[in-house]
Amino acid sequence: MALTGRAALLAALGTLVVGLLLPSWTGILTVQLVLAIAILYDLARAAPVRTLQFTRVGDTSVRLGQQATVHLTIANPAARRLRARVRDAWPPSAWPPGTGTAASRHTVDIPAGERRRITTRLAPTRRGDRSAHRVTVRSYGPLGLAARQGNHLAPWTVRVLPAFRSRKHVPAKLARLRELDGRTSVLTRGEGTEFDSLRAYIPGDDTRSIDWRATARQSSLAVRTWRPERDRRILVVLDTGRTAAGRVGDVPRLDAAMDAALLLATIAGRAGDRVDFLAYDRRVRASVLGRTANDLLPALVEAMAPLEAGLVETDAPGMASAVLHHVRQRSLVVLLTGLDAAPVEHGLLPALPRLAQRHTVLVASVADPRIAEMAGARGSVDAVYEAAAAARVQQERRHTADRLRRHGTTVVDAGPEALAPALADAYLALKAAGRL
Repeated sequence: MALTGRAALLAALGTLVVGLLLPSWTGILTVQLVLAIAILYDLARAAPVRTLQFTRVGDTSVRLGQQATVHLTIANPAARRLRARVRDAWPPSAWPPGTGTAASRHTVDIPAGERRRITTRLAPTRRGDRSAHRVTVRSYGPLGLAARQGNHLAPWTVRVLPAFRSRKHVPAKLARLRELDGRTSVLTRGEGTEFDSLRAYIPGDDTRSIDWRATARQSSLAVRTWRPERDRRILVVLDTGRTAAGRVGDVPRLDAAMDAALLLATIAGRAGDRVDFLAYDRRVRASVLGRTANDLLPALVEAMAPLEAGLVETDAPGMASAVLHHVRQRSLVVLLTGLDAAPVEHGLLPALPRLAQRHTVLVASVADPRIAEMAGARGSVDAVYEAAAAARVQQERRHTADRLRRHGTTVVDAGPEALAPALADAYLALKAAGRL
């Protein structure tokens, strides 16, 4: 049971009646009796809450930053009219900032034996599964003095997928890929590393491309044409350890790394390469293996959506063992991890020779643009100290990257907005050089 503000107002008016007209115990009891009878009548006439029936339909997935719509149908099988306030409870991160209280409340008026649909619009601010908690109904009587209240479970889950903000770079990277394939006219001639076909010699062709055996079988010079390597194996490993939990700008490092992985997988899939995915900290958190180019991206966003960074140190030797277990043939292994000196020195560097011996390794890390801003700050004592600290951090990252490169590793270190295109460019450069 719940009392309304109208009941409180009547109680306040009753005190005036007692004080001005009936200043006695009789007056007090009379006013209280009248108010109690009105409240009990209101409760008796309010529609029951327990018999209500709830069903849901609507979106089951949405990209981060977009809006999802979930419909809740309320059926009133009772013989009395339902006048109610309904609270459709979802996690706070499911609502647009500052609108959770208002967006979750609905007013309904349902005649006996009928049903009504209310619509809840969600705009999640975090990845992952967002589940409806419960539906609270407060059924008011005709006088509006009291209400029956009860809770119902109406389960529904909306999966919030990664935003994939770097999708805007796909056309430019595909244009570069077409240049490597020789399907676009360019000013400079580039050659791949995989034999494609033979054609007649044209003045200006590189004489090193002449196929003398084929020329001996015909009356004109034959030239070999090349294309970038295809059907190569790429394994993207996402570090979900504690370093991925930090926020860089407005996004967690983990989300920025996911965005870069999605762009790389899209470009590599279009290039004809096979892409697999592992998320790892102390065990495999998610994996996508053996998917075709058409269903690779949906599988990746589904696997990434529920991932959260664990507050544990990543087991680098275990990660290396997982990589070697999942990929037997020579592959490009892309490690999306941090470049902090201590974790790399004690974790990744000892495990790196095992990987570099059998695979081509590329390490990509999310840099904090705030460090670059601090490094250029001047004008006060505090700013100078901040600049000195930032310069030291930058020097440590450069030193760590240099130590990784000595093992033949390609290193990409860029801010959250620049990491995805920089990683795609590094992949295209390796492909053009025939290092996959």
